[in-house]
Amino acid sequence: MNGTNDHLLSQVRNYVTELFTQQVKPELVFHSLSHTEDVAEACSYMADHYQLNEEDRLVLMLAAWFHDTGYSVGNGQGHEEKSVKIAVDYLKSQGVEEKLVQRVSSAIEATKMPQTPVSLTEKILCDADLFHLSTKDFKAKSSLLKQEREFLVGQEIPKKDWRKNNIVFLENHKYFTSYGNENLEPKKLENLKSLRKKKDQKEEDQQAEEQEAFPYLFAQAAVSKEQQKVAEKNVERGVQTMFRTTSTNHLELSSLADGKANIMISVNAIIISVVLTILLVRLPYYPNYILPTIVLMATCLGAMIFSILATRPSINSGVFNEDDIRAKKTNLLFFGNFHQMKLEEYEWGMNELLKDRDYLYNSMIKDIYFLGVVLAKKYKLLRISYTIFMFGLVLSVIAFVIGFMTGGSNTGTTIEY
Repeated sequence: MNGTNDHLLSQVRNYVTELFTQQVKPELVFHSLSHTEDVAEACSYMADHYQLNEEDRLVLMLAAWFHDTGYSVGNGQGHEEKSVKIAVDYLKSQGVEEKLVQRVSSAIEATKMPQTPVSLTEKILCDADLFHLSTKDFKAKSSLLKQEREFLVGQEIPKKDWRKNNIVFLENHKYFTSYGNENLEPKKLENLKSLRKKKDQKEEDQQAEEQEAFPYLFAQAAVSKEQQKVAEKNVERGVQTMFRTTSTNHLELSSLADGKANIMISVNAIIISVVLTILLVRLPYYPNYILPTIVLMATCLGAMIFSILATRPSINSGVFNEDDIRAKKTNLLFFGNFHQMKLEEYEWGMNELLKDRDYLYNSMIKDIYFLGVVLAKKYKLLRISYTIFMFGLVLSVIAFVIGFMTGGSNTGTTIEY
């Protein structure tokens, strides 16, 4: 790093140190200055491993120092957003360019659970933030986090529940960098194995005691638990069937609407072709048919226009950004929202979607809703098209009959071929 970057980092380190010393509650024994220093050290080590350029390294180190400063405000809830504000205010006061400030903000936001890093610097920061999962100090760090959490929630957390939550977290956690997967993941799995072993032993001891004391109730509880699993599975299967059936029905109705529009376009195109090639050349000899011909042509043209509008495709910009995914604003199941995206960006977005059950189901619900909106628009336009064709055809026939009845003076004209 050059001297300017070193000077800025030194100022930030002093500022953050003072912030943790004076404003962060001493009861926050895990998210302390020590944790921030550990994260900064891990970031520095991985930055060397990946040989980051000066700008990326600066962004990474600034984000590492600021990522937990939000704990200096309130009880830590939503601390990532508060950390971003603290970082932005300080960096802008130091004259740091807007592009770097935005990158630091994005990196801090990526550490919010569930973590959503995109760039390499964000992935390094997220892995460094949970670096302790793969260390020998994991048990001690977990104990500090439990103590801190008990202070924040205002009540004691049973060891069994804490151990269970830790196991679930470790099972679902993944490192984002290749360094993390190759070097940190194996050690994390060892800590997970140790937790599972302890959990299994505790459960076996407790289960043996309960079964010995209450054999009938224990058997009944086991049956009830199996029934509950079956019921949950049936509900899940029912939801999936509902989505599948509804989507299929919408697609079939859309196909039916397109078929109706195609019929209307074909019929009117044939009528217009006949009128243009045969009837128009004879109108100078039969002026009484001019108005009926105009009515017929207008009818066919109007019906065709609305039929074409019913089948005309509409496509969105085809681009979503990282903020849209984090805010769950975009529907990744509709091609119009991603057709111009790079494969890597779309894969990241879909992985985020699949990790969040509520986001996935909400996307499917939106997909069905907007299919319904498109269908309603199609059938409305088709109804107008068929109405124009029906009444216009009746008026055309009446006009031709009237023209025939009132055109006696012209019927004697001889047409030579």
